[in-house]
Amino acid sequence: MLPHGERARDRGVRGGGRKGEEERGVRGEGGPPIGRPCICTPATPALESNVRLFGSSGVSGGRPAPGSGVGRKGLRGDTLGMFSSVVMALASTGPAYSLAATLGIIVAGVGLQAPIVTMLAFVPMLLIAYAYRELNASDADCGTTFTWATRAFGPRTGWMGGWGLIVANIIVMANLATVAGAYGFRLVGLDSLSQSRLWVTVAGVVWIGLLTAICYVGITVSAAVQRWLLCLEVAVLLLFAVAALVRVYTDPPTTAIHVSASWFNPFEVSSVRALTSGILAGVFIYWGWDTAVSVNEETVDSTRIPGRAAVLSPVLLLVMYGLVATAAQSFAGVGTTGIGLGNTDHHDDVFSGLGEAVFGGGGTGLFLSRLLILMVLTSALASAQTTILPLARTVFSMAVHKAVPARFARVHRRFLTPTWATLGMGVASIALLVLLSSFSRNVLADSVDSVGLAIAFQYGLTGFACLWYHRKVLTRSPHDLICKGLMPGLGGLLMVLLFGYAAFVVYAKPGYGASTVDLPVVGRVGGVTVLGLGALAIGFLLLPVVTRGHSTALKLQRSLLPGRLPPQTACETASRYLPADNGSGVGGDWYDVIPLSGARVGLVVGDVLGHGLPAAATMGRLRTGLRVLARLDLSPDEVLTRLDDLAEQTAQERAPAPSSAAPVPGHAPPPADEALVTCLYAVYDPVSGWCSMARAGGPPPVLVAGDTGVARSLDVPPGPPLGVGGLPYQNTELRLAPGSVLALFTAGLLQAADQQDEGLRRLADSLTGRRGPLTKLCEQTVSAMLTGAVDEDATLLLARTRLLDRTRLAQWEPAADPAAVAALRGSVSKQLDDWGLDELAFTTEVIVSELVTNAIRYVGGPIQVRLIRDRTLTCEVSDTGHTTPNLRHAASDDEGGRGLFIIAQMTHRWGTRYTPTGKVIWTEQTLPPPPAQG
Repeated sequence: MLPHGERARDRGVRGGGRKGEEERGVRGEGGPPIGRPCICTPATPALESNVRLFGSSGVSGGRPAPGSGVGRKGLRGDTLGMFSSVVMALASTGPAYSLAATLGIIVAGVGLQAPIVTMLAFVPMLLIAYAYRELNASDADCGTTFTWATRAFGPRTGWMGGWGLIVANIIVMANLATVAGAYGFRLVGLDSLSQSRLWVTVAGVVWIGLLTAICYVGITVSAAVQRWLLCLEVAVLLLFAVAALVRVYTDPPTTAIHVSASWFNPFEVSSVRALTSGILAGVFIYWGWDTAVSVNEETVDSTRIPGRAAVLSPVLLLVMYGLVATAAQSFAGVGTTGIGLGNTDHHDDVFSGLGEAVFGGGGTGLFLSRLLILMVLTSALASAQTTILPLARTVFSMAVHKAVPARFARVHRRFLTPTWATLGMGVASIALLVLLSSFSRNVLADSVDSVGLAIAFQYGLTGFACLWYHRKVLTRSPHDLICKGLMPGLGGLLMVLLFGYAAFVVYAKPGYGASTVDLPVVGRVGGVTVLGLGALAIGFLLLPVVTRGHSTALKLQRSLLPGRLPPQTACETASRYLPADNGSGVGGDWYDVIPLSGARVGLVVGDVLGHGLPAAATMGRLRTGLRVLARLDLSPDEVLTRLDDLAEQTAQERAPAPSSAAPVPGHAPPPADEALVTCLYAVYDPVSGWCSMARAGGPPPVLVAGDTGVARSLDVPPGPPLGVGGLPYQNTELRLAPGSVLALFTAGLLQAADQQDEGLRRLADSLTGRRGPLTKLCEQTVSAMLTGAVDEDATLLLARTRLLDRTRLAQWEPAADPAAVAALRGSVSKQLDDWGLDELAFTTEVIVSELVTNAIRYVGGPIQVRLIRDRTLTCEVSDTGHTTPNLRHAASDDEGGRGLFIIAQMTHRWGTRYTPTGKVIWTEQTLPPPPAQG
């Protein structure tokens, strides 16, 4: 899980005495980063983020307004407390409007059992609320369902979850705007205008524009408005409920019914179909409490308070809805005439006639009845405003994760609100309102009913995402099993059942809703089902376009990584690459195991600091370049130095054309993300047990001692990242005991820690004392280090060292005398006979004779000859010379110069590597196949 608020993560990218930090956050246009992953050196300007501060006229956008408390995406952090979060959740449900528009429908379906059905609808919402709480505790991201489903199931499922939320909120915005427009005219006595489609649409457009402006100004203003509106709304509803019950038992109207225990018995409902239809209608009067979680990044203690508010809000709604529904039914009854709740003329607003009946028609009563109508209006407005908040923040998060255009990730510098996301969703709601109103009222009415399908889809997906996301920790405790597994899973299942029942049974009936569509093959289907499933189908059709970049980058990266790690004599290896589980994190992590001469092995872990196709392509080039340089037997520091040249050259070739402005002397242009690379390269020799390594930025490796099992981080001097230039790289050499485990990893493995040192301690603790198969250890380590969200690619490469069996090694130190060569050939032949490699005796004698003779002739002593029987037969001749022999084609009249040419023809590979005392010329021959058995 990433740190929130203004906490930064130190990934320890250092160069010489310089220290660079990688932080997550945003930057202003034209200014330094506020918290974005970057590497900063004195000669390297900070990098630009996809999340921008917008609207900084005449002022540098590089830093936020004083005291703004910018969070990790640039939103205003630490703004909402527990009370404001609950207010946001309750206001988003629109209690007065929800009851006014739904209570009559529930009564028509289940009769006197309406109170218990209203209360039973609370159960699946509570289960999903627990899913929100647990997912928010693991990853407080304002993208909610989009982000969590992406992490749990991948970008395709995440996109559909986000699309379901967008569809539901935009349609509801259009509907609430028409309700507010109609009630506004009715409140001031213009009943004729409230019946005009044109004027209601105009008023709705005005209301959407006004509410969008309030949300644009800032979350603080939005919260203040909601606190006043909700407190007044709840007070009026409670006053209505108390007054209605008092009238029932003191001055009852003719419709009054005394409260009975049978009202709270669901088994009294006439049929299962009626009960299910009632619960289906009642479920969605609770919808909207998740707004408290959508503003989590702007909330104090973002991992705890939003989740608590999400669970508390449905409980408060349960009490409120149960009381008001019971009071209204007791006062008005369930009759189909007059003020009866079963009167179909009042199904869209049961409070319009009840207010005057409960409070009276004169003086204070008239004022209170008008106030009740006003509360329905303000409830619709409050719900509309708080609908903009989760809608804008979901789109904002999707833009940050590159699921929608990056412009929607812009943040206003002063208000610290999503600019394009807020305004864009307001415009989209207006466009949909005008479009649906221009067709007919039937289409608009059916589109509102179809919102239930999108809501059930989104909530069900969130429940399953919580179950799958936490599947590895469900057995940790009974609390985890219940709250992270059983409750969210059951809630998701209930939502899926409701979705299927509504889409294919209730809404699909030709008589349901205001319109019917005649579909090919299927026949006549209710318009609600067609609109609901059609809206979700549009998101499915957009799926390939939206996820193409992520999928392509991931496929490219996986194709460039090793398909499997080849077995090595020097060490046992295991690896784990974990791509980021959001849409933007797939980037340039890589690892490699490179067989080298003399049974040595090269171990590599690198990280291209970028995302998407450019980072994956850069990784592929650098991995190929490093393998070529490693096979030249260069030392680790030399490999990194030459790889740095390659990275810098690649960055220059990909840099945009220079602008007309004159460059500032002494300042290099800012490199792209993919031009900055961290890399650790180590070479282990199983003959001597020595390991040499060098690193270009990135975290240091961790070593588990083979004798004690204690893990510690190694003090490998950090060099500058590749592509930056600067101080030279430095080798570190140490002897490793047999059975030691060397852990190489990218900084993404430490992302759950606030600081690199803390992450290294956690990694060392997870490795200490662990034995057993290396593959299992690799899996356990990654699971222990990354228990929550994975915002960055993470790579871990483990290598358990071995020493070469001495029976597979032969070594001689002949005198620097040509006469010693004949005796040496005999010793080599005898050793090959002992190994059962008689077939290679002649060629090996020729190789040894040629190389030793050249060493005696051109260098002198001391000379060492070594044979290694590994997967190939390696012959090494070392001397104190520093001149590399050159292979050339001798002319027909040349007396010499054919030795290396002959050797090259007789061997599979040959080369030269340098040592502190001279050089080693080595050759490799392919071993003959073993004799057939039987």
